[in-house]
Amino acid sequence: MEFTDEAFVLAARAHGETGAIVELLTQHHGRWAAHVAGGASRRIKPLLQPGAPVTFSYRARVSDQLGSASLEAAGPGPSALFDDPLALAGIAAAAAVAAGALPEREPHPGAYLAFAALVDAFADPDIWPAVFVRFEAGLLAELGFGLDLSKCAATGALDDLIYVSPRTGRAVSRAAGAPYAERLLALPPFLLAAQQGLGPDDVRAGFALTGHFLETHIFGPLNRPLPPARVWLLDRLAEADRE
Repeated sequence: MEFTDEAFVLAARAHGETGAIVELLTQHHGRWAAHVAGGASRRIKPLLQPGAPVTFSYRARVSDQLGSASLEAAGPGPSALFDDPLALAGIAAAAAVAAGALPEREPHPGAYLAFAALVDAFADPDIWPAVFVRFEAGLLAELGFGLDLSKCAATGALDDLIYVSPRTGRAVSRAAGAPYAERLLALPPFLLAAQQGLGPDDVRAGFALTGHFLETHIFGPLNRPLPPARVWLLDRLAEADRE
C-alpha cells in the first residue's frame, strides 16, 4: 500500500533511538499514523510540531499494519508563531481535538480543510479564537453531530436565536427559551453569521457550546475526557481576557 498526500502533523512521539511515530491529518485519507525514520534528526524534528504542514508519503506491505513514511515541509507551519505562545497553545489544542475526535483511516476532507483554515487564522490574534470554535462546530458536523442553528426548535422562528438545547443541538429563540434559560446553552451571534461582531463573552460561550457536544457525542462515548491541551488553552484565554 502506497500513497502521497498533503497533511498536517497532529502529534509525534519518539520510537526507538532515532525514529518517531507520527499522527497526521491528511487531505484525502483522514487521520493516519506512521513510523518516520530519523524523527530525532535536526532536519525532521521541526516537521513534527503540531500543525506543521507536510507532504506525507506512506508505504506499508499490508494495509492494516503500521507503515513507514517520509515527510517534506509544505509551508512555514507553527514556526512563524514562535513569538505568540497563545497561538501555539491554540495549534496544540486544535491538533489534540482533531486527533481525539477523528476516526483513524477514514477520509474526512472537510475536517482537513477546516483545520487548514484554522491554521491560517492563527496569524490574526483577534479572530482565531472564534475560528477555533467554528472549527469545532464543523468537526461535529463532519462526524454527523452538527448543530442545527437555522431556526427555533420550539416555534420555528428565524430571528432572535440566543440559545441551544443541550440535548438536541438545535437553536432556541429568546422568547421560547426564557422559561428554561438556566438549562440552555448560550448561542454566540458569530456562529449564526460571519459578519457578526464579537461580544466580550462570545468566545467563552462558543467553546462551552462546542465542548458540551464534543464531550457528549465523541469523547464521552470513548470514555475519554476532552483533551488536556484544550482545557489548558481555555485557561490561557481566560487569563488573557483578565489582563
